Amino acid sequence: MQISEAWLREYVNPAIDTDGLVEQLTMAGLEVDSVEPAAASFSGIVVGEVLAMEPHPDADRLRVCRVAVGQEESLQIVCGASNVRVGLKIPAALIGAELPGDFKIKKSKLRGVESFGMLCSEKELGLAAESNGLMELAADAPVGVDIREYLSLNDSLIEVDLTPNRADCLSIEGIAREVAVLNEMPFAPLAFAKKDVAHPDSLPVAVAAPDACPRYLGRLIQGVNPEAETPSWMQERLRRCGLRSLGPVVDVTNYVLIELGQPLHAFDADLLSGSIRVRWADEGEELSLLNGQSVKLDPATLVIADERRALALAGVMGGSETAVSDTTRNIFLECAFFSPQSMAGKARKYGLHTDSSHRFERGVDPYLQERAIERATQLIVDIAGGRVGPITEAVAEAVLPRRKPILLRRQQVEKMLGLLPEDQRIAGIFQSLGMKIEPQADGWQVTPPGFRFDIAIEADLIEEIARIYGYNNLPNNRLLMRSDISPVTESVLELDRVKDLLVDRGYQEAITYSFVDEAIQQTVAPGSQPVRLQNPISSEMSVMRTTLWCGLLKAALHNLNRQHSRVRLFETGLRFVAKDGELRQEKMAAGLATGTAYPEQWGAAAGKIDFFDMKADIEAVFSLTGCEVRFVAAQNPALHPGQTADIVTEAGEKIGTLGMLHPNIEKQLGFDNPVFLFELNQDLLLKKRIPAFTPLSKFPSVRRDLALIVKEEVTTERMLSCIRGCNEATLQDMVVFDVYRGKGIEPGDKSIALSLIFQDHAQTLTDSEIDAIFSRILETLKNQISAKLRD
Repeated sequence: MQISEAWLREYVNPAIDTDGLVEQLTMAGLEVDSVEPAAASFSGIVVGEVLAMEPHPDADRLRVCRVAVGQEESLQIVCGASNVRVGLKIPAALIGAELPGDFKIKKSKLRGVESFGMLCSEKELGLAAESNGLMELAADAPVGVDIREYLSLNDSLIEVDLTPNRADCLSIEGIAREVAVLNEMPFAPLAFAKKDVAHPDSLPVAVAAPDACPRYLGRLIQGVNPEAETPSWMQERLRRCGLRSLGPVVDVTNYVLIELGQPLHAFDADLLSGSIRVRWADEGEELSLLNGQSVKLDPATLVIADERRALALAGVMGGSETAVSDTTRNIFLECAFFSPQSMAGKARKYGLHTDSSHRFERGVDPYLQERAIERATQLIVDIAGGRVGPITEAVAEAVLPRRKPILLRRQQVEKMLGLLPEDQRIAGIFQSLGMKIEPQADGWQVTPPGFRFDIAIEADLIEEIARIYGYNNLPNNRLLMRSDISPVTESVLELDRVKDLLVDRGYQEAITYSFVDEAIQQTVAPGSQPVRLQNPISSEMSVMRTTLWCGLLKAALHNLNRQHSRVRLFETGLRFVAKDGELRQEKMAAGLATGTAYPEQWGAAAGKIDFFDMKADIEAVFSLTGCEVRFVAAQNPALHPGQTADIVTEAGEKIGTLGMLHPNIEKQLGFDNPVFLFELNQDLLLKKRIPAFTPLSKFPSVRRDLALIVKEEVTTERMLSCIRGCNEATLQDMVVFDVYRGKGIEPGDKSIALSLIFQDHAQTLTDSEIDAIFSRILETLKNQISAKLRD
C-alpha cells in the first residue's frame, strides 16, 4: 500500500524525520518497501494566471499570453497548449527555472516573439506520464506562490508491505493509529460534519445471505452535478496513493477507501430496477464488469442485484451497466461488511484483484460502515452537490463478528518477553490500540476492537506489547534448554549422510514444490491419480506430486536452458499417493543426471553419462547401509523399456526404481541428451545392517578363476546367486572381471569370467579340497543355469 507522508502527518505528526518514521513502521511489523519523493526535482515554478491572450502573428497554433506571476509586472509567455485561456491558473516556469530532466528555462523567441518563461503541463513537471494540455489549478490558487508549496510536493511516498493479518493498517487512519501509539501521542479518528437528510426517498434493501453479508447500508443522493470536477487536492492525494482520477463520485469512494479502509460503491440510481438484494448468484448468470470483462457466475458467488439482474460482484467490482457516468444525477451509495470467509478466493476465481477484494478478504471493521458512508456523503455533496436521503440498513447482529475477551497473564508476558513492563505501560499500549482492558487478579482481560481480526489468543496480545515496547528494547537472554540426550540407533542411517555422499559424487540438492503441473505429472506417471488442489496458486501448480521426478525434470530444464550442460540433482521429500480412499505421504529420495559423466578435463574423454554411472551412484549409497541390493530388469511408463531396473533388497522388497527417461518423454519435455533418474523409498533406504566383527583368518586365501559359457538371458546376478546357494563355508568372495561375446562364442551365448576367493579359518586349504569345492560349484551351475566351462 502506497501512502503520502504529508497526508499521514495531518493525523499524527511526531517529531521525527522520514527515515525515523520508516524505521518505526518497519520495526513495528509494517515493513516499508520503498520511499520515493512525491514529485521530481524542479524549482522556479509558481502559480500563474492568464490575464490576456492574443494570436501569434506568424503561427496559428501559438498564443501570446500575459501571465501574472506575483511580480510587479506580468510576463509575456508564448504558449501552444490547446486549453490555454484567459482566467486560467497554471504552473508558470520563470526565467532560470529548472524542470525535471535538467531542463532550464531561458529567455527565448518563438517565431520572432519573445517569451519570458513557460506554462507547464503535468508531464513537464514529472507529475504524470502523459498530459493533454496545461495543468489546470483551482480558481482560488494564490498567484505567485511556489507550486511545490501550493501542491505540497515536498512529500514522500511510502510503500508499506503489510502482512495479510494486518488489514487494519490498509488505510491512512490505520497507519496513523500505529504511529501515534509508537510515539506515545494522542490519536483522534477523523472528525467531520454529517450532512442533513434533505429528502425521504430510499431503496429497500434485502440480504438473502446474512452469513456472508451481515451488514449492508445504502443511501440515495439526488441531484448531483454531473459537470462537477474533483478538486485538485483530492486528485493529488489519490495520485500519490497510486490511483488516477475517474470523476468526483468514484474519486470520493476511492478516497474514503484509502482514508478509512472501507470500500464503497456508487450506482447510477436511475438505472436500477426496484429494491436492492444481496444474494448468491444464479447458475450461469452473467455480469459485465467495469473493466470490460464479462463473467459467468456460479452459485458460490455473492452478488449485489436489483429485481432484474446482478449489478456487481459483492466486495470485488461493480457492473458496467449501472456504473456512474458523466450524465449521472442520482446515485445510490452502498457500504457493506462482507465476511472474510465468504470473500476468500472469489476475486481470483474470475482473474481479478481489486483494492476492495484485497481488504474484504483480510477483514474490514464490521462497525465502520455508517461512519464511512457519512464521510463519503459529506465529500460528494461538498464537491458535486446533491440532496441526501436517509440511510437504509440491513443488519444481522447475530452473525456479526464479535471479539471475545482474552486473558493476559503477567507471568506469561514475562516468560515470553524476558521482562514485565509496568502495569500502567501495558494498559496504555492496549488502550491506545483501541482495545478495552480490565484488570484481573493475575493480569488483564483484554477485548480487541472490531478492526483487529488478528488478535485471538494470549500470544497475540504479548506480540502487541513487544511491537510497541520495541523489539530492540527487549533483553537478550541466552536460552537454557534442559533435555535428555536420546540414544541413536545404529540400525538407521542418517539422511544427511546420504546427502553428503551424493554431493561428494557431484550432485546438488534441489528443493522443489509439492504442487506440480498436471500435464507433467500425467506424462511422468500416467497411471497415477494425483490429488487436485481446490484453490491452486496457478495452473502449473494444480496437483500434488506422486513422484519427485516432476520437480527435478523442471529444475533440470531450467538449468540446461541457462547453459549448464552437465546437471546432477537430488531431492528428498514427500510424495502424495491416494490409496484405499486416503492420502498417504511417503518419504522419498530421488535424483537426476544428464550430460557428461565427468566434468571437462584433459585426463578422460568427455563421454556421456550412462545407466551404469548412475547405478554406481546408487550402489555407493547402499554401501553406507551395509545391505546388499539387486537390480532387476523392469518396466516403467516414464523410463526406457531396455534401461530400467527395480532396486530390490535381499529379502525381495522393492526399494525404488532406476532408469533412463523414455525417449518420447525426453523429446516432449525438450531434452537434447539422455536423462537418467532414480527414486528410492527413504524408510527402506535408511535401514542399516549393524556391523559385526568376524575374526581374521591367519591362513592364506586361494583364488581360482573360471570362465563360464551361459545363455544370453542368464544374468550375472543369477549366476552369483547360484554360487551363494552352494553354501560353501570357505568361499569368501566373488569378483566378475569379464563378459565376452564374439569369436569363439555361439550366437545367443556369452562368456562370464569371475574369480572365486577361498579361505578357511582353521587350516590351510589343500588343492584337493579346493578342487572338490570347485567341482560342487560347477555341478550346481550346470544343473541350474546350464553353464559350462569355456575351453
